[in-house]
Amino acid sequence: MTDLRARAAAVRLLVLDVDGVLTDGGLYYDAQGRVTKRFDVQDGLGIKLAQQVGLDVAVITGLNHGAVESRIRELGIVEYHAGHLDKIPLMQGILDRLGLDWNQAAYLGDDWVDAGVLRRVGIPMAVPNARNVVRELAAWIASSSGGHGAVREAIEFLLDCRGELDSLWQKWSGE
Repeated sequence: MTDLRARAAAVRLLVLDVDGVLTDGGLYYDAQGRVTKRFDVQDGLGIKLAQQVGLDVAVITGLNHGAVESRIRELGIVEYHAGHLDKIPLMQGILDRLGLDWNQAAYLGDDWVDAGVLRRVGIPMAVPNARNVVRELAAWIASSSGGHGAVREAIEFLLDCRGELDSLWQKWSGE
């Protein structure tokens, strides 16, 4: 675990999948056939906390839904790439724009489309409800399911390894 914590301390970018990670993976259709999504508010605050201390957050997702785009915009995530199943070239582009290498990135995924990126990043992460083969690729697995706090948990792990979690807590708690 010490080696994992040391590698996590070097992470400067967390990349997230959406369906099954930021959401519970469900597709909810209204009477007009529009898709809606459910997001966890604590995941959103976790993203804002990461941004406050300079941990970049990006999103690469295979599907393209307006509800997701609205939430991503609301969270201030600049690197948002929707409708892409081949995530490696997009990930490489993000790393190049930020001047980072693969070892400085973590990725939180849940399904086969995430496997290529998970094999390359410094900290491959999965949600507990991920496909078995994806969990096997992960160096770290959340205890919370996708769409139910897994993103917040991943962020808190990374910030703790970077030595930034306690100071954020002190700021928010007034200690």
